[in-house]
Amino acid sequence: MKLAVSGTYSSGKTLTVMTLAHYTGIPRTLAATIREIMPLAVPGKTLSQVTPAEYLQLAMRRHVGRAVAESRFPDGFLSDGSSLQEWIYAATRLAYGMDPSSTSHLERIPREELTPEMRFFEAVVAQYGHAFKQHVKATFDSFVHLANELPLSADGHRPMNSAFRDECDTMLLGTLDELRIPYHVISGSFSERLGRIVDLFGFPVVMPVDEAIALGRREYARIDKRMEADRAAAAA
Repeated sequence: MKLAVSGTYSSGKTLTVMTLAHYTGIPRTLAATIREIMPLAVPGKTLSQVTPAEYLQLAMRRHVGRAVAESRFPDGFLSDGSSLQEWIYAATRLAYGMDPSSTSHLERIPREELTPEMRFFEAVVAQYGHAFKQHVKATFDSFVHLANELPLSADGHRPMNSAFRDECDTMLLGTLDELRIPYHVISGSFSERLGRIVDLFGFPVVMPVDEAIALGRREYARIDKRMEADRAAAAA
């Protein structure tokens, strides 16, 4: 089973996948995150500061990292999202700008107001979508989609724009329908979500759920959440 745990910003994907891997013994893919890619790809910048061209580089690096990580587990794995996110997060920026946090008080940007630079960005993102959708369709057996029940985390990295997040969420589910990839929308408490996923797919359980949650939280706490520029300065 090749399963993606899907959802948008602050939906709990990463912690769910970490914990589920401990709980079931199923391996999870390990690919560099955007946070980890940023200091190498666009040193000295935060995600809110990248240009359209730089964002395209980040999306492609993230997709390639995912594809390589997925190839290491031909017999099945759990994935923290999928390459659909790289495409959708880019496509939705056409409506909310490259820094969606700065447009949270505004309506969607009309397409006729896009600059020539953003129109070119739109054309490239559409081609990314064509390739990324084909990859996801050929790779995954099913998706678990986490409902947006948690508030956005104001960590300086995630866009603080609920409309942007909601549109990404709608686009993700619509794309799964388009690709005819089976998915289940999961809600409830953290332990309820884990139990539901295990029951849906008949996954094995290799330890008590409380122990798995503790291990998942410990692993999640080790994530470097410093701003991208701070990590780059420390590395230098």
